[in-house]
Amino acid sequence: MAPTTHLALINVFIGDIQGGLGPFLGTWLAQQRQWSPSEIGLVTTLVGGGALLLSGPFGALVDRIERPRLLVVLSCAAILAGTLLLLPAQGFVPVLAAQFLAAAGGTLLLLAVTALTLGVVGKEAFPRQQGRNQAFNHVGILIAAGLITLGTARFGPAVAFWVLGAMAAAAIAATLAMPADAWNCRRSFGWKEEDEKAPDRSPYRQIFSDTRLLVLAVALALFQLGNGGMLSLLGQKLVHTTADPVAWTARYVMVAQLVMVPVALMAGSLADRSGRRQLLIAACLALPVRAAISAFVDDPYWLILAEVLDGVSSGIIGVAVPVVVADLTWGTGRTQTVLGFVNAVQGAGGALSAWYGGLAQGWFGWTGSFLALGAAGVAALALVWWLAATTEESRAQRRHARKAERRKARTAESAA
Repeated sequence: MAPTTHLALINVFIGDIQGGLGPFLGTWLAQQRQWSPSEIGLVTTLVGGGALLLSGPFGALVDRIERPRLLVVLSCAAILAGTLLLLPAQGFVPVLAAQFLAAAGGTLLLLAVTALTLGVVGKEAFPRQQGRNQAFNHVGILIAAGLITLGTARFGPAVAFWVLGAMAAAAIAATLAMPADAWNCRRSFGWKEEDEKAPDRSPYRQIFSDTRLLVLAVALALFQLGNGGMLSLLGQKLVHTTADPVAWTARYVMVAQLVMVPVALMAGSLADRSGRRQLLIAACLALPVRAAISAFVDDPYWLILAEVLDGVSSGIIGVAVPVVVADLTWGTGRTQTVLGFVNAVQGAGGALSAWYGGLAQGWFGWTGSFLALGAAGVAALALVWWLAATTEESRAQRRHARKAERRKARTAESAA
């Protein structure tokens, strides 16, 4: 079995487990433990904040240990253990500890899989493979959601635990089945494989003084500020405009996930041909358009278009961000460290999104709240435009590298 096939299987199985129980946690705590919304919200906030703080250090850990297969296995085991520990947990502290363990595993898992992918396929093939990874990831989410939906009707809400446990165990098996020599450390970091001694890693001060990375992080935070809470706000609006808001919200989630599969594949293919800048611009442009539709349209059928755009923007971001970070940090030995930092910053924007949208709704009403979320997307779009020179430079570098490889191959053929 080819290493890329192992990557595909790993991404199918981890699709649903990265966030632990995710949205099912609140439902389970309310139904089985009779928790109040404030208690559920407090646990979710504390766990989310802790996971964001771990993102950067975990990225540095992935870069330093240089064993992503092991870290994928350990992170899946942490998610599995944390989720299963919720079953006997009764009080606030045990639930918080169990969920934090699962969230920490999910944070580490994302970074470890990115490092594993880079070390298997190399940088030139990374954009296309990242597109495949994300597509299989969304397929896994759809499969798990379908199994949980069907199983809950027959076996009760505890079926979510068993589906997640089975996916985590399968992800561990797929990772262990990958040949150990499929991953190359120097290929992952952008170092020359033929060098006897590994180069020194770039200092942290040099990495984090790169204005391009800081602008990228802020742009993504603004994107998530506008994007993160929009579906939740739309669900609240549907309570006042339709008779079955829960069913419509579930349909919107499924629509967005279905759209993300082909979009991720397309984004991986277009990253080299059209450039990373165009992908980021498309993602940021889709957000204010989606916000405008959500602001001025009440018909739930027409609002499906808004969630199609959600699938487009989120699908592109999932592919483009790791690729752009790899471009800007290639050869430094700090790629996952920076990706962890960027994930933390954009995660902070997402965490504030629901509060920001709710505050805007109180001030400006439903229409104004969606337009406020869209304004964050416009600001993100402006910053992405600023990154134009950076992405164009990386495209020129890639063209130069491909020409050099072709010249090297022709020279080798002539010598033979």
